[in-house]
Amino acid sequence: MSVGESLANPTYAYVRTFIDELSRSGVRHVVICPGSRSTPLAMALAEQHSMRMWMHVDERSAAFFALGMAKRLGETVALLCTSGTAAANFFPAIIEAKLTHIPLLVLTADRPHELRDCGAPQSIDQDRLYGTYVKWFVDVALPEATNTALRYVRTLANRAVALAQAVPAGSVHLNFPFREPLTPGPSADLPLPSPAQRDSTAWYGRSDHTPYVTVHDSSLAGPSPATLAQLAASMRARRHGLIIVGPQDDTALIEPLTQLARHLGYPILADPLSQLRCGDHGQTHVLSSYDAFLRIESFVERIVPDFILRFGAMPTSKPVLLYLKRYSSCPLVVLDKHGGWEEPTQLAADLIHADPVALCRDVIGQIQPSDDAALSAWLTTWQQADRVTRQAILHSMQDYAELFEGRIFTELAELLPDGATLYVGNSMPVRDLDTFFWNTTRHIRVLGNRGANGIDGVVSSALGASAAAGDATVLVVGDLSFYHDLNGLLAAKMHGLNLTIVLVNNDGGGIFSFLPQADYPEHFEQLFGTPTGLDFHSAVQMYGGQFQRITSWEQFRKVVSKGLSYEGLHVVEVPTQRDSNVALHRQLWQAVSKAIDGQVSAQQATIGGK
Repeated sequence: MSVGESLANPTYAYVRTFIDELSRSGVRHVVICPGSRSTPLAMALAEQHSMRMWMHVDERSAAFFALGMAKRLGETVALLCTSGTAAANFFPAIIEAKLTHIPLLVLTADRPHELRDCGAPQSIDQDRLYGTYVKWFVDVALPEATNTALRYVRTLANRAVALAQAVPAGSVHLNFPFREPLTPGPSADLPLPSPAQRDSTAWYGRSDHTPYVTVHDSSLAGPSPATLAQLAASMRARRHGLIIVGPQDDTALIEPLTQLARHLGYPILADPLSQLRCGDHGQTHVLSSYDAFLRIESFVERIVPDFILRFGAMPTSKPVLLYLKRYSSCPLVVLDKHGGWEEPTQLAADLIHADPVALCRDVIGQIQPSDDAALSAWLTTWQQADRVTRQAILHSMQDYAELFEGRIFTELAELLPDGATLYVGNSMPVRDLDTFFWNTTRHIRVLGNRGANGIDGVVSSALGASAAAGDATVLVVGDLSFYHDLNGLLAAKMHGLNLTIVLVNNDGGGIFSFLPQADYPEHFEQLFGTPTGLDFHSAVQMYGGQFQRITSWEQFRKVVSKGLSYEGLHVVEVPTQRDSNVALHRQLWQAVSKAIDGQVSAQQATIGGK
């Protein structure tokens, strides 16, 4: 469905109206950076013909490109990006625009208000992000297709363009929050659900009149005795519990957390950045292939949790989030040692601010190790799913004749030496890490920039980690992220740093091929795929590095091993195709589904039909 056919979608009616008024106000050029949250504005812009679009992959360069254009034309140029640090990369050009009086209309997409300041991915505080360097800031109202809202957004466009050009000229910042779905399919507002369809807790509050989320603000020296007693009692009373551990760097948490899981008989869904998948600690309860098997409906509908304890930031895995939402009535307790609100799901029953190491040790003291048969069957079900999934994936990947992005991590799991550091870029690399980098007894530190989930600065971050660690360091990064921080390679040359970079080159934004945007092929490559056609060989050589483009996994193993054995910068490019990569992933999910379905019925009888 094209944007022109989607007037029933209130978001697209709203943004089309805004764009129409920008054109009426004299805006002739818009510079667009690819991203997901900005999809409504980008796709609507692609459908209009009165403004010329200029695509730029790097936001910093894009903003200066718009600045130069506006300076030469003497008129307002619009600039669009997605949420998060993409918007922060506009800042240097906005500063220049203020000091030289150049009119820019800065359009940033944002999370809706319920996903702000709660640990949601790719979310930063964009409220007055540019401070006094813009003439006016507006946190634009959420889209509606009402007469009042459309009149508002037309007026907003007129005012913003006029103010950007008014003496002294400068930048105006409009921040657009969008809820999903972001693509232009029909999604007209639905009527309120019937009483039978309503989540009674969300609609009416908890039946015992307690707060929707109870916050236990304990001292970091340890949680209060009452909090401990309540938590221990909840765990003792529930046989089908889960521990979920998101990204976190505290290695001191590993031992008490795995000990707690053994006492309870709970499986641990360990994010690859949790530091739990690697090391010689007990890993019998630590699962690493859940991102694959939680996609399988037959498993998810039968394996119903009755208690969930979450540590660290929000996990990378989307299937984990969907699993939590599916069982939203299950008590969810979130442990946050930073005293913030790292809870974007809006499902938590309790939020405990406490040192998680102390909490684990104290709770263990109040719980006896369980030998409950039902609880043991629950754990075994998860462990078997984890094992069967890994076997199915490994078996299926052996049949792939072409290079497959996910296999990079199964190969690295065998190649990385004890004490190595693995740094992983965002978008697809960290998601493939989640699915394909499984448990190992070697001590490997796994790091990534999962605060704002940006693709910027990852090369420099990995070089900084290499400088600090002094041990073997490997970075896995996509081609757009590599391009974003290409100049960061200079640090390797200047400081004699050692880094092996596995460059996943699918010539564009590979993650968008997995998202709903791929269902709109007319403008997909221009707005989201964004192929650059760059050959990085000469650029790497310019910074004194060694570059090798591989064609087989045997060659990959040889080249990566060489990079780990020698000093300096080594870039190993793995060329892949975005379309076939999606198809190969989906073949793996089908293989996992068949393997899981083969054991589900027997397991259902074993765990007792919760």
